[in-house]
Amino acid sequence: MGIKKFKPVTSATRFKSVLDFAEITESEPFKPLTISLNYKAGRGDGGKISVRRKGGRVKRKYRIIDFKRRKTGIPATVKSVEYDPYRSAFISLICYKDGEYAYILNPDGVKVGDVVLSGDIAEIKAGNALPLGKIPPGTNVHNVELKIGRGGQIARTAGSFATIAGRDGEYILLKLPSSEVRKVHQNCYATIGICSNKDHNLVSIGKAGRSRWLGRRPKVRGVVMNPVDHPHGGGEGRTSGGRHPVTPWGIPTKGYKTRRKAKPSDKFIIQKRKGNRSR
Repeated sequence: MGIKKFKPVTSATRFKSVLDFAEITESEPFKPLTISLNYKAGRGDGGKISVRRKGGRVKRKYRIIDFKRRKTGIPATVKSVEYDPYRSAFISLICYKDGEYAYILNPDGVKVGDVVLSGDIAEIKAGNALPLGKIPPGTNVHNVELKIGRGGQIARTAGSFATIAGRDGEYILLKLPSSEVRKVHQNCYATIGICSNKDHNLVSIGKAGRSRWLGRRPKVRGVVMNPVDHPHGGGEGRTSGGRHPVTPWGIPTKGYKTRRKAKPSDKFIIQKRKGNRSR
């Protein structure tokens, strides 16, 4: 996968870049595995904005992804690699030997025609899903379950992965790219390999309209607002706010810890993230 840049014919194309989508083999989704989702543009049940800076966006169908990979012992062939508008990673359409179709997250390096398998008997190769206890230390994995049978929750974005760092009884130690080390039960499933589309973070949006296609509306700084709209607003001439940074509702931000109590899952964290940042 590479990055395509443009001649600076306009101010937008000067910085714009897109993926060349060389890995993509199909432009239309598999209809039986798509549904329509209701989009409220950041508004709650009363119609009022509850999440700012959302709205617009192009029409899209949601692809039903198999995050659980619980169809074990049956080989499946990759039929196509597709773009998914709801996630940064690419997805693969696979067909099991019994004729059933499913979408999975496409691991880096997996192509059309490759065979993938899930279960204890699967070999250690990209695209295969196994319990963490069956995967040797040092292996990169993605789509990792946190609770048995719930489906993958960790390392699902483009280019993401976790590394098997060791074992602690019936738990496996996972090292995340943030340097956090976490314990996960050995019977939780994970997929071998790194998530596809590693160059996703190199893409430059280039123009405001492209953000609007994605449903992202403009972000306005508080210091340029009026006092009625934001605590940082007002003042004669340009100001820097005149107080410690706060949200529009007066809650301190930038380093202010908002976590009220420890979570039950904290006992599974062996080493916290880089810089010991609050979560």
